Amino acid sequence: MELKGTKVLAFVDEEFEDLEMWYPVLRLREAGVVVDIVGPKAKTVYHGKYGVPITTDYAFDEVQSSDYIGLYVPGGWAPDKLRRYPDVLRLTQEFHAAVKPIAQICHAGWVLISAKIVNGYTMTSTPGIRDDLENAGATWVDEEVVVDRNIISGRRPPDLPAFSKRFVDELVQYHNHQEK
Repeated sequence: MELKGTKVLAFVDEEFEDLEMWYPVLRLREAGVVVDIVGPKAKTVYHGKYGVPITTDYAFDEVQSSDYIGLYVPGGWAPDKLRRYPDVLRLTQEFHAAVKPIAQICHAGWVLISAKIVNGYTMTSTPGIRDDLENAGATWVDEEVVVDRNIISGRRPPDLPAFSKRFVDELVQYHNHQEK
């Protein structure tokens, strides 16, 4: 597989949306990507809204964006916590400045809003944060997956198949471009 040996960073905190964390992570791993789960504390178990656990590999302050080809931010209530960590905002801004793929779904747009990187982008999300995205300068559309430059956005769990496939496709395109 073209992505074998590449790495993607995935943010986590308590009350992530279980399917929105696990479906893309498993899809990325099937594509050969090493997915590092990164949260407030390393080697710590965090639980989804429905109780599904995930263990972090590293803490936010232990990773460098330069080690990864992409960033994944799941939805749920975790994004409201994630956007309060300076290291999360710094890392998100670094991925964006490097024009690396950043995928976010549902409420995860909150992290990108707080990182101040959505102005001028066309995005989707759960309708619940439509106003937040628009107030931050994004154009909101109601589609299962939207790609605008390096930001891949999705609405909700029913859109995970199309969203995850598109994220993998964007990572392949980015990786192939970097290899040239």
